[in-house]
Formats: sequence, C-alpha cells, structure tokens
Amino acid sequence: MPFDERILNGMGVLAAVVSNGSFAAAAQALDMTPSGVSRSISRFESRLGIRIFDRTTRSVSLTDEGKQLFDHISPLLEGLEEAATQALQGKGNVGGKLRVNVHPFFSQLVLGPQLDKFLRAHPTLKVDLVAREQLGDIVADGFDLAIRFGDPKPSRLVAKKILETRILTVASPAYLARCGVPQTPRELEEGHHNCIQFRDPETSRPFTWGFTKGRKQFEMTLPGQLLVSDVGTLHAACLAGYGIAQVMALGVEKWLASGELIDIFPGWSDERFPLYALYPSRKHLPAKTQAFIAFVASIVD
Repeated sequence: MPFDERILNGMGVLAAVVSNGSFAAAAQALDMTPSGVSRSISRFESRLGIRIFDRTTRSVSLTDEGKQLFDHISPLLEGLEEAATQALQGKGNVGGKLRVNVHPFFSQLVLGPQLDKFLRAHPTLKVDLVAREQLGDIVADGFDLAIRFGDPKPSRLVAKKILETRILTVASPAYLARCGVPQTPRELEEGHHNCIQFRDPETSRPFTWGFTKGRKQFEMTLPGQLLVSDVGTLHAACLAGYGIAQVMALGVEKWLASGELIDIFPGWSDERFPLYALYPSRKHLPAKTQAFIAFVASIVD
C-alpha cells in the first residue's frame, strides 16, 4: 500500500482518540469537530480494511485489530513528536511531555521529595508521573518509561539496571525488648516471633524471606498473622513494635541511623534487590528519557 499523508493523519487522529478517551475529547484536542474526527477514523478504517473502534452511544473502545495497530504506531508517533520537538528546541534540550510508570514506594519515599530539582532543571518538560503496583503494558498504556523494582520478565523492553539495594531483616527496639532478639534466621521458623508478611503483587501470595551470607543462601516461608500490600504499612507496623519485617535498605536509612529500627541479622544481609528503568526498544533514546534516567540514578547513588 503506497504511503500518503492520509495514512499519517489517520494515525494522528487514532492516537488522539485513544489518549483522550472519546471522539469528542479528541476533537477538542485536535481543534476539530466530533463529526470530523469520526469521518477521519472511518476513512482510515476503509483504507486499511479493518474496524479500529467499537462504538456505542456511550463509549468507544479499540477492537483487537485496532489495539494491535495502535501498539505498533504509538512508538512511531512518539518518535515523530520527539523529532519535531528536537528540531524546534535543539537536540540537546529536554522538553515536551514525559509519561512515567513508577512503583508507588519509590515514588513516595525517594522520587517525590527530589522531583523539584529535575523539574527546575527542565522547565519546558511536562512530567506525568503514574504510581501503580503492577507494570502493565507500558507501550499500550502510553508510557515513555517505567521505574520498577525486581528483575524484569523477558520482553521486548530495554531494561537498564539503576541500583541494587540490600534486603534487611529489622525490628524496633520495643519489639526486641518484649520478645527477645533471635540469634539466627532459623529461629523465626519456630513460631515465637511475629513476622510481618508482604504480598507479592504479581502472585498475591506472601513473599518468601531470603537470607544470604556470601555464597550461603536460603529462603523460608514463615507464618504470620499480618499480611500487608504496601511498604508504608509494612514500615509503620514494624516501627510501632508489632513484629519483624524484611525491608529494602533503600528508604529505611534514617530509621536505622536513629535506632528506631535494628538490623537483627547484619551477617545475613547480602541479598540484593534491583531497581530498573524499562523503556521501549529504540535505536535512539529520547533526550527527555535519558535525562530522567540519569536523574533517578543520581538521587539513589
């Protein structure tokens, strides 16, 4: 099929409808009439020979063919937008819009307090920061990149490791005074301690507890009365003296320094948990994405 301007126009209107959620909202964003948007989509569908949207009086949604098409053209349109932005502002200038998928814990505890530095350094860049537990499909969801904990699953995404943080087993002084200090990790299996469990968002089951000392390592599935699904509650319950928790060293440094939390097995804290930047596989990474990844790396050094 020969390429012409109508194909590119159809792609742009398609992306606007998906991004804005309706024909009317897309029309407003594109400075068109809703009927003009509808005609443009109809012509695009006719030219491609597929139905892109399922339409009702109340909603519009992508068909399977439409979703596949959008997944393919979304990175291309972003690349065109980035090229136009760089042509206007200069290749080294960071501007436009950056949409980031980030783990809530990292966003709240580490990224949020530091963001003003990044935003002041790039006043023409608009950042849309979306905190959520699961990665999802960052291409289909319109993200430029994601910042996530844990080793990434095999995919077509580029994965760049930013850091590795230690896994610590901690408790408050009040808890240890009340229940005693376990001398080895294996004592936790005896059931004399309150072990706060943390839910794996991917499986909905509690994470196993891992212990590493040099080449020695083992995991345990421990009983526990309390199961939590967010790091803030995990920290709060542990600080309040309820029980023992396994936590990432990243984010608890101030409590360890003040003595509000105690690392009870310092000899078994060689396990590492990584933080990655994930982004669509492209030959040339946009300047805005490069700048954000470099910023994140700088605040966790």
